Amino acid sequence: MTTPLPAFARRLAQLLLGLLLYGIGISLMVRAGIGIAPWDVLTQGLSKQTGLPFGLLTNLIGLLVLLLWIPIRQKPGLGTVLNVLLIGPSAQFGLWLFPAFEGLWMQIPAFVCGVSLLALATGLYIGANFGPGPRDGLMTGLHRRTGCPIGLVRTGIEGSVLAAGWLLGGNAGWGTLAFALCIGPMCAVTLRWFRPMPLALAGDAAASTMPRD
Repeated sequence: MTTPLPAFARRLAQLLLGLLLYGIGISLMVRAGIGIAPWDVLTQGLSKQTGLPFGLLTNLIGLLVLLLWIPIRQKPGLGTVLNVLLIGPSAQFGLWLFPAFEGLWMQIPAFVCGVSLLALATGLYIGANFGPGPRDGLMTGLHRRTGCPIGLVRTGIEGSVLAAGWLLGGNAGWGTLAFALCIGPMCAVTLRWFRPMPLALAGDAAASTMPRD
């Protein structure tokens, strides 16, 4: 059964809003200057070493990670492709919009807002049910192909990119630890808020609203 157009449009709008807010959340954490997520530490480190914009590198890293899906036979969805294309520009826009925050009285609220936005955005874009982002898909694909516990796979991936990013000069501060501890429980809440309706039920719900003879 095909997805009714209104349901598809709602899900697409939810996906796009989620990806926009995800990039804005990243930019707030970067501007807070007290530590960022492991993948962003890598992006920031590469930006310092190459001089390329943070947003562009976010896109390029997403594309490279997506290529790693090929040997593990992970299939992308529309959400995967848009994740690669849109998060980088939205993060770059946020970096243009927000100045660097100075003093803990500004840094901590900015960091908290960034993590909160990122958790909200995760619930929105995953709840839209258009497929995982490149990094999440790499984690789940390796889990499926190797049989290793997903927690171990995630720790291995993020620990590796964090170490590489730190060696390149990325900001791995105490905020990075706070992010690691908080993001899982926060995303668990937002995923409940935006839990996707099964497509078959979405079709039944739409059909039930149509006039009957």
